Amino acid sequence: MKRIVQLFLTGLAVLTLAACVSPPVNRVGDAPPTTQEKVDLNRYAGLWYEVARFPNWFEKDCEGVTAEYALRDDGKIAVTNTCRKGGLDGKVSVSKGRARIVDPVHNSKLKVKFAPAWVPFAEGDYWILDVDEDYQTAVVAAPNGRYLWILSRNPRPTAEAFSRAKQIATDQGYDVSALYLTKQRAN
Repeated sequence: MKRIVQLFLTGLAVLTLAACVSPPVNRVGDAPPTTQEKVDLNRYAGLWYEVARFPNWFEKDCEGVTAEYALRDDGKIAVTNTCRKGGLDGKVSVSKGRARIVDPVHNSKLKVKFAPAWVPFAEGDYWILDVDEDYQTAVVAAPNGRYLWILSRNPRPTAEAFSRAKQIATDQGYDVSALYLTKQRAN
């Protein structure tokens, strides 16, 4: 019984700490954002460069951030996030996770998990709000307004592509003035 109480209190402490480090809500409106009508996951797979993000605790001091997606045989998606801590020449930090498709009709709503499979309640919303026709730029967010990323196949997208992505986020109620511009090396 003592062990159960200790586990409960530890879990409660972890949840309390997580609530304290949650990023601010940078979105207005009560209606959930609209996601991409249809995402071709085969085209979405591959390497993306993070162009901008809402600041968050798990990417603190990260530059040169990339996200790589690969389709798995079990229908899930392997996720590999890489960053350089402290700057473009900093130590490489890699996080591996998996995503599951929540809406298989559109493939635009996913749940991503970086914790071990046995850890409950550790999934995050990953909604693809937009991906351009050529699958070169994407806007991804959490519907609660705490997370938003602008991704590109190129470490430095055109000004037009970046402006379009910011406008899509703005139109969905996200405050793009809160974006942090991720430093990336040129190809």
